[in-house]
Amino acid sequence: MGSLTSSWMMNLCGGPVCSNQDVLSCAFKEVFDSSTCTNHLAATGIALLLVLALSLQLVIKIPKSGASAQGLVAVGSPLQLAAVVFSGILGLVYLGLGLSMLGSIFSQDASVYLPHWWLVTLSQGFSLVLSSFAFSVRPWFLGASFVPVWSILVTLYAAFICCSSVVGIVADKAVTIKACLDVLSLPAAFLFLLYGVRRSHDEDDYQATGNALYKPLNTEADDQIADSDTQVTSFAKAGFFSKMSFWWLNHLMKMGYKKPLEDKDMPLLQTTDRAHNQYLMFLEKLNSKQSQSHATPSILWTIVSCHKREIIVSGFFALLKVLTLSTGPLLLKAFINVSVGKGTFKYEGFVLAATMFVCKCCESLSQRQWFFRTRRLGLQVRSFLSAAIYKKQQKLSNSAKMKHSSGQIMNYVTVDAYRIGEFPYWFHQTWTTSLQLCIALAILYNAVGAAAVSSLAVIIITVIGNAPVAKLQHKFQSKLMEAQDVRLKAMSESLVHMKILKLYSWEGHFKKVIEGLREVEYKWLSAFLLRRAYNSFLFWSSPVLVSAATFLTCYLFKIPLDASNVFTTVATLRLVQDPVRTIPDVIAVLIQAKVGFTRISKFLDAPELNGQVRKKYRAGIDYPIAMNSCSFSWDENPSKPTLNNINLVVKAGEKVAICGEVGSGKSTLLASVLGEVPKTEGTIEVCGKIAYVSQTAWIQTGTVQDNILFGSLMDRQIYQETIERCSLVKDLEMLPFGDRTQIGERGVNLSGGQKQRVQLARALYQNADIYLLDDPFSAVDAHTATSLFNDYVMGVLSDKTVLLVTHQVDFLPVFDSILLMSDGEVIRSAPYQDLLADCQEFKYLVNAHKDTVGVQDPNSAPHGAKEIPTKETDGIHVNRYIESVGPSPVDQLIKKEERESGDTGLKPYMLYLRQNKGFLYASLSVMSHIVFLAGQISQNSWMAANVQNPHVSTLKLISVYVGIGVCTMIFVLSRCLFVVVLGVQTSRSLFTQLLNSLFRAPMSFFDSTPQGRILSRSLQI
Repeated sequence: MGSLTSSWMMNLCGGPVCSNQDVLSCAFKEVFDSSTCTNHLAATGIALLLVLALSLQLVIKIPKSGASAQGLVAVGSPLQLAAVVFSGILGLVYLGLGLSMLGSIFSQDASVYLPHWWLVTLSQGFSLVLSSFAFSVRPWFLGASFVPVWSILVTLYAAFICCSSVVGIVADKAVTIKACLDVLSLPAAFLFLLYGVRRSHDEDDYQATGNALYKPLNTEADDQIADSDTQVTSFAKAGFFSKMSFWWLNHLMKMGYKKPLEDKDMPLLQTTDRAHNQYLMFLEKLNSKQSQSHATPSILWTIVSCHKREIIVSGFFALLKVLTLSTGPLLLKAFINVSVGKGTFKYEGFVLAATMFVCKCCESLSQRQWFFRTRRLGLQVRSFLSAAIYKKQQKLSNSAKMKHSSGQIMNYVTVDAYRIGEFPYWFHQTWTTSLQLCIALAILYNAVGAAAVSSLAVIIITVIGNAPVAKLQHKFQSKLMEAQDVRLKAMSESLVHMKILKLYSWEGHFKKVIEGLREVEYKWLSAFLLRRAYNSFLFWSSPVLVSAATFLTCYLFKIPLDASNVFTTVATLRLVQDPVRTIPDVIAVLIQAKVGFTRISKFLDAPELNGQVRKKYRAGIDYPIAMNSCSFSWDENPSKPTLNNINLVVKAGEKVAICGEVGSGKSTLLASVLGEVPKTEGTIEVCGKIAYVSQTAWIQTGTVQDNILFGSLMDRQIYQETIERCSLVKDLEMLPFGDRTQIGERGVNLSGGQKQRVQLARALYQNADIYLLDDPFSAVDAHTATSLFNDYVMGVLSDKTVLLVTHQVDFLPVFDSILLMSDGEVIRSAPYQDLLADCQEFKYLVNAHKDTVGVQDPNSAPHGAKEIPTKETDGIHVNRYIESVGPSPVDQLIKKEERESGDTGLKPYMLYLRQNKGFLYASLSVMSHIVFLAGQISQNSWMAANVQNPHVSTLKLISVYVGIGVCTMIFVLSRCLFVVVLGVQTSRSLFTQLLNSLFRAPMSFFDSTPQGRILSRSLQI
């Protein structure tokens, strides 16, 4: 039996296989060499197994489906088409090559190809042709798992074939047609794998969409979302090739070429990129980490866990970019060897040229994908951090608001969140720089041997010398942000109270205060930038130092310098320059991101309002507000309570008035019901939706309608009734555009009474369960107050729970209960008649207001009356107003932010350079950089021209090279210093002009310009 097997192997392979004693090691070695019979037998066996299994799958599954030939085959995507066509053509080429080998047996050169050669070639061809046919069949005919499973199997087989062919090429130092086909089989299989991954992803999306079909009918809001989803960016539906080549951007770029892009031209983001979904994902991860460990989770690691897949994918492209970039010096060395006649095979030059082209294409694609994916990730991080800061700001406790002013919170969003958003772009630079340096040192060691150790020593000394400066940078960056917070707080307060400053002519004093705070900021900014300039000088000079150390070591150790190792060394040093020069930027971004993480983490960990005070409304609750022996303190200090021993029970639908002297704690009591005042003792429960009307009207920038709706959907009937009940009909008729009239910041174009009634309308439209009204009638005249009280409090709110703070005692008789407060305590709680009979303090209040005009006789008060007589003409006015008012024109009061369109030319740069000797500093920095570049060129030119010159000694060659490098370092230092001086002086000049313009601007400018727009400009200078 053994002799029969050995004779069969002799006929098939043309010789004995592993004739030596160590059969296992021999078989393991030959199985990965494509030129051996063992490898061919293994490849043929695997191919036959794949062909057999695939044939059975097709024979069994396709007849059961009963599909016609036309309905059986379908190519649904460009990726599938590319995979099928490429593999089919490759398989046909394999079959043609195998048949030509088989035909050579019948010719005179029968000994050229042994049987195992044409056997393996034909089997590979059959497997590829059959695979391309199987992948062109509709997937559901062969089963859901066919595409992913078979794509993995085909890829593994192709990887084995490709690797063994590469081993054979290296061993034989020859490239054959079959070896090229074997290498191409891996990309073909990789296309199948990509199609399989994409197919499985699409099936998951289809299943999710299918489940959604069983949901109830969508509401109007859902219809709007569905309509908006049709305008989603093309990136959401782009395929693999479209994403890799950015083909999905073509439509937008064509549109931008034809006309300036506007907001309406921009497509919507896909669902995963939207701030709301990103914030929910961040919140879910944060809560899960907090539940696992009681300690406060790190925001950094929460972000990493949210986006680990994107980080890994972008890291893969960063790695690919570094590897392809590092092939440059190796290919250059191989080219030099070929040019001097040291090539290893005939067409090595063509192979090297093709390899360099492929490497540069891969480098470009991988770098673009790296940059795009990290920028996209940075925008996602910035969006959900901004959303988290906004949400947190709404829940801050009173003590936290004292520590985090509005200017600081704006700084968190515009500066800290932005810098953290920039961090993902630079994150991969931290490890790719180290990897690129290691690869460069390995190439240097291969070129100049032990001289590479000196290069490593110089790099290590440079990094160590930067460590103390990095610590100082971190310190100065923290101080800079603190100084910026103080300056922004002062600017914010000045802008809010600008009218008072102008009335009292205090602009000059406040301007000097802000300028003094800005000088403190300049101090830390200059210190930070000077250390950063030192970093830049150190790392820009390090390539010069590395090259000088390398060549000096070569001279000392008598290492010969020739064209091959010199040009390889120079190319490698140029490879090192970019990562080394980006180290200062990487360090600066890391420091800024660390400071930003610290500041935002501190803000997000700040104490919040007690959210347990308010509970959801449940039917059958008799007492929506209940307080039992409660004490409250703004300072959270039990020894100094603001409200003490409060006992309050309010029934559903009850009207409660709160009265007392100024400073007795009436507004604080309402704030405690809202949960804004920290509770020091006692129990409190509030059930239901609350509407709150503050003593000082709060108006948001927008139209009157926007202020009333406050984000709710429009209901015409309820909206019209709300306007009537709040006595806004005549006011809206007087406004130029009705309820579409824009209101400036803080309602500057409305009177105090109008602002208060708009605020009452907003609360009424929300249809809440509990209404907290903090003296809303103080800003209106007596007639309007009477109308509002009858129509609003006792009319439309007749079945609601109402707590009303008021100083108008004429309204008190109609309330179910009256709370009399003094010095933070409720001294009496009873109906009007009981208080009037028994309480001296209440009598004093009533007698103090005895001259106030009464609303109506107490005995005829309309308790719970819903039908309040309304003039017929008012209803006519409202109907006419509602139907006739159209969309409001743009720029009524708030001016639209100006922006330049088209090519602005050199105008912005000229304006920048005209500030405070800008042209001088810019010219000096440009000249220094030009001299530095000229020095580098002359350095390399000197080395290239004289490396093989017998008249120039090695010492002279290296001395001149090092001397030029040292001279260029001086100009690098001067360039860094001039750039710092240019930036600081220009910033000082621009900020002074901005401050002068702000304090000299008329009040109409502040009425028409949002405060946030002004503060964001001052942040960017």
